[in-house]
Amino acid sequence: MSQSTNIRVLIVDDHSIIRQGLATIINRDPEMTVIAQAEDGQQAINLFREYQPDVTLMDLRMPQMAGVEAISTICAEFKSARIIVLTTYNSDEDIYRGLHAGAQGYLLKDAKPNELLTAIRTVHRGQKYIPLEVGAKLVQRMSNPELSERELEVLRSMAQGMSNSDIATALSIGESTVKSHVNRILSKLGVNDRTQAVIVAVKRGIVSL
Repeated sequence: MSQSTNIRVLIVDDHSIIRQGLATIINRDPEMTVIAQAEDGQQAINLFREYQPDVTLMDLRMPQMAGVEAISTICAEFKSARIIVLTTYNSDEDIYRGLHAGAQGYLLKDAKPNELLTAIRTVHRGQKYIPLEVGAKLVQRMSNPELSERELEVLRSMAQGMSNSDIATALSIGESTVKSHVNRILSKLGVNDRTQAVIVAVKRGIVSL
């Protein structure tokens, strides 16, 4: 009987000490078992295919392949995959990308052990687990206008301190085109100048310095 109620968990994180800590908390619960651990996104996909766990805890920022890409790949292949993003980042872009890729839960690494176990049980039942503060940021992100791929490229270049002419050369577009991209970026981010745009973009997790 206990075997059928056992929730089989896959842990994905590039830090072994975090994986061990999570495994200790989960394995203490009589209804849960950690069946495998991965240290990057590609390993996560391989182990998911091998074990097909009930619930996967997925870090977002890892070497080789990041969490969002791994979540997308797993969810495309396994429609019933149940994945919880477990991360130190609560920027709204990370939250949006993780859940948009197919994750059903989002939990910060400073969550209490009981909250972790509750999240696993909730997602295992087929429900979403999104804490209030994460939900609030997600709503805010959903109401923000989407930046196009080109606008993201320009924004990343701005974050590197490049001028309009530098950006025009790097992206092989006219300087007037760069200016119109910059104006649209400022408008979409609701700011008045380039410095504010970069600060907002970093805070939201759209770009990293």
